[in-house]
Amino acid sequence: MISRVHHLNCGTLRPLGAPSMVCHVLLLETDAGLVLVDTGLGLADITAPAARLTGGLARVIRPDFAPVETAAAQVEALGFDRSDVTHIVATHLDSDHTGGIDDFPGATVHTTATELQSARGTRGIPAAVRYRPWRRSNEPAVTAYDMFRADWFGFAAAYLKPLGDDALLVPLPGHTPGHAGVAVRSGDGWLLHCGDAFYHRAAVFGGPVPASLRAGQFISATGRREARATRDRLAETFADGAGSVRLVCAHDPVMFAEAALGNIER
Repeated sequence: MISRVHHLNCGTLRPLGAPSMVCHVLLLETDAGLVLVDTGLGLADITAPAARLTGGLARVIRPDFAPVETAAAQVEALGFDRSDVTHIVATHLDSDHTGGIDDFPGATVHTTATELQSARGTRGIPAAVRYRPWRRSNEPAVTAYDMFRADWFGFAAAYLKPLGDDALLVPLPGHTPGHAGVAVRSGDGWLLHCGDAFYHRAAVFGGPVPASLRAGQFISATGRREARATRDRLAETFADGAGSVRLVCAHDPVMFAEAALGNIER
């Protein structure tokens, strides 16, 4: 059972020519211990940014590299120990979503089998850059999901093993081959962390998306048609608030600020 959901910014990014962005992470207080949805940037990213992110990527996304923004620091600031984090659910294994995994060595990581295979074996420079922290760290205990037999508002999904029917992994492919959202029961409705399925709220809810974010979304997607289809499907299903589902994504600072106003969802 999930008792509380905290919204954390685990990495302020100031990309060249684009609005500032966040790394929106969820911290769930549950009967199975603390559960992180993504981790943002970690302590190793701050102490050795060029080695972890490559100098080129660091110069493009320009993180603040603030120790207080790491999930490790924020978990401790809330009065917990890092060892209380028992599970990490990764929307995907890109560097700005998994940099903090090393800070929680006792946690089991949950992701799709497709994403795990992509992070382990995809060749080429783009994959080497995006998966660099994952590949350069000691791989943690991983639970990989390859069967999505649950139905969640018409989306194929899999219940996350430590959380029963309170949370599901929902494939949202396109940004990476095994990219997924994480649906979390929240009060009488649901919160869907969409990861990098979109970068800006207007991509789903309508209105102008800054050109720099449109370009970044396009360039970073491994399957551009799939990514567009995913965004269209999210818009068609949830833009009108269907099913009391609240959407957030990883990098939109307005969505983060709105979600974090109370910083607790019940």
